[in-house]
Order: sequence, then C-alpha cells, then structure tokens
Amino acid sequence: MRGVYEALMSASRAHARWELEMSNNIIKSRKHLLILAVMLLPIIIPAIGYAADLPGFIGGKSAYGPSHYTPTMFYGSMAIGVCAGLITGCIGAGGGFVITPALMSLGVKGILAVGTDQFHIFAKAIMGTVIHKKLGNVNIPLAIAFLCGSGIGVTAGGTLNRALFNMNPVFSDFVISAIYVVMLGFLGFYSLYDFIKARGAKDSGDAHGGPVGMTKLAIYLQKINLKPMVKFDEDLGGRQISGWFVAICGAVVGFTAAILGVGGGFLTFPMFVYGLGVSSFTTVGTDILQIIFTAGYSSISQYAIYGYIFYTLAMGMLVGSLLGIQIGAATTKVVPGIYIRAFYAIAILAGFVNRLFALPEKMGQMGYIKLTAETGKLLADIGAWIFFGLVLLFAGWILIAFLRGIPVLRGEAEGSAGGKGVSH
Repeated sequence: MRGVYEALMSASRAHARWELEMSNNIIKSRKHLLILAVMLLPIIIPAIGYAADLPGFIGGKSAYGPSHYTPTMFYGSMAIGVCAGLITGCIGAGGGFVITPALMSLGVKGILAVGTDQFHIFAKAIMGTVIHKKLGNVNIPLAIAFLCGSGIGVTAGGTLNRALFNMNPVFSDFVISAIYVVMLGFLGFYSLYDFIKARGAKDSGDAHGGPVGMTKLAIYLQKINLKPMVKFDEDLGGRQISGWFVAICGAVVGFTAAILGVGGGFLTFPMFVYGLGVSSFTTVGTDILQIIFTAGYSSISQYAIYGYIFYTLAMGMLVGSLLGIQIGAATTKVVPGIYIRAFYAIAILAGFVNRLFALPEKMGQMGYIKLTAETGKLLADIGAWIFFGLVLLFAGWILIAFLRGIPVLRGEAEGSAGGKGVSH
C-alpha cells in the first residue's frame, strides 16, 4: 500500500510541475493570452446582452445541464479553478482531484462534470504546452503503442459513462461519486498518516524523484519477448518491452481519464516508471502527448458532440486555475513544507467527505435504502458545506501566507535581478 501511495504521489507531483509550466507559458506569452481572450468571447458577447441566456447559447443540452443554472455557477467555476490551482501550485500535487466533486456539488450532473473537466484540461494543455521543447523526451514507438491503447480505453470509458447516464442518470452520478470516494479516501487518509508520521522528521520537504533502479516487476516484464517489442532509453544503455504491455497501460489510463474527468498523468507516471521501467525523463515527454490526446479525444468525441460539456464552466475553471497556480507556487517559498502536507491531506479528505455524503441521497433515489428526500438532501448539503468550507479555509490560508510573504518574495526577486546585473 505504501508503494502504491508513493507511486501516485510521484506521478501527481510530476503532473503538477507540468501544470505550472503550462501556466507560465500561457501567462508569459502574448500570443497565448490572445488565444485565451478569443476562447472567452463566446462567454463575454452573450453576457453583455443576455446574461440569463448564457446556458442556452453555449451550455450544452438543457436536458443534461444543471437543474438551476445561474451566472453564480460561472463565478463558482472560477473559484473552483482558483482553489484547484492553489492546491496544485502550493502542494505540487492533486489539485485536479477536487474539480469534478466540486462541480457536482454546484449541481452539475456527474457526466457533465467529467466532460467539462476533460475539456478544461485539453484547452489548458493545448495552449500551454510548448511541444517542441519536449520532443527530445518522447520515444515515438512507445508513444504510438500507448496512444493506441489510450484511444481504446477512452472510447470504452466514454461509452460506459454515456450508457450509464442514458440508463439512469442517478445511477451514473452514484458510480462516479463512489469511484471518487475510494480514490480520494485512499489518498487522503494515507496523506494524513504520512503527515503525522513526518511531523517529527527533520526533513519535512517532499521528495520529487523517482526510483533509483528498475523494480522487479519492470525487470520481469522486459524479459518477456512478446512482439512487437518497443525499444526506448537508448541513452541509458537501451531497454525494450512488449508493445502490448504499453498499450494495456494506455487503455487503463484512457479508461480512467474518461470515467473520472482527469488528465491521466497520475496513472501514467507510476505505470511507466514503476511498472514498465521507463526513465522519468522519457515518461514526462510521453505523458505530455498522452494528456493532449487523451483529454482532447475524450472531451470532443465522447462528451462534447453529445452535449455533455458546459463551455462556460470550463473556461471559468481555466482562467481561475491560471491565477491560482501562480499564487500557490509562490507561496511554497514562504511556507514550511510540513504545513503544506497537512493541508493537502485536508483538501483531499474534503473531496472524500463531499462524495461520501452524496451517496445516501443517490441510493435513496434508486430505492436501495429507505431514506426520505429531505434527509438525503440534507446529508448531501452537509457534505458540500464541509467540502467548500475546508477548501475555502485552505485557499484563504494560502492567500494570507502569500500576502504576508510578498516582502520576502520581492526581496528574492530583487536579489535575483541584481545578481544577473553584476554577472558577466
């Protein structure tokens, strides 16, 4: 269990570093900011004349949308993006895990929350990723084998999500919530245990490296000669593995991403590094391509064309996350790492509680348990209050720490500028 947790955390940290790089690429580029402004025009133009008609203009099929859409939901999506960005930037892991639960708490149906989150990830990836800088990291045969599997996994996951929703929308929400309960519960409780265990340790920072050598599983799989064989990491002496194993990993990542609305990077990293024995350097480059492909193919072909995307909310999250991740990343320079660990555990457990308290209402609606509608709604509301309360507490703490640390950050910036000025 410890190994699984460390693998997921290593993957989450790698993905967080990539998200910060994407954010920097967008904010520091006039061309990318112009593209963002153009993407926001479909929201700004109708909002000027008829704010109430926003969802009818670009909100997806009304039958699948939130039961009561208001402009407040758009502002709420921006707040969700800010909070997710703060978590990603400050903690260096896990911010995207709270987006789908947060959208569902705002009244967005599960399948619509998944599709919207996928589109938000795709939009951010396609704008912020400087692909030509990473091409040296990518092993083409490895990427092709992985993307073939990913395409199959995404298609299966999207088809299953739509089938469940068409069969019973309540059951669809229940399945998505239950999966999040298991995943966030595991990460949250293990993170809390990790924090408690680390309180007395001298080193409170987070390790960002991967395993030094290959695992026993990776060594075993690389010995299996099941054609076609894929060669990679020539700079490290050369390794090879069956393309079928790579495709299977891609299928798992694609299926999970399409079901949960995440980028899939939190699975790609441990599967490649720990399972297949691929170097971290090669994994990062391949992961960037898979996120663009997986999120793009999933959001467009499995959700958008069926009306399962709320464009307004996706853009709100995108803008909010760009701001949040910058503030969060700056805060790490003025906040001890041990406190960051604690708040990460709290933020993830908040998502766990949110989805856990939503399950009784769904089970009551489907007749699995005897529960009045009022009681079910009260439990769901309590879960939402706890979730947003803890996340807002975390966000407020980061913002206060950021504001208090501005003199320190400004001093570092001036020192860095001075150092560059005197260097020859």
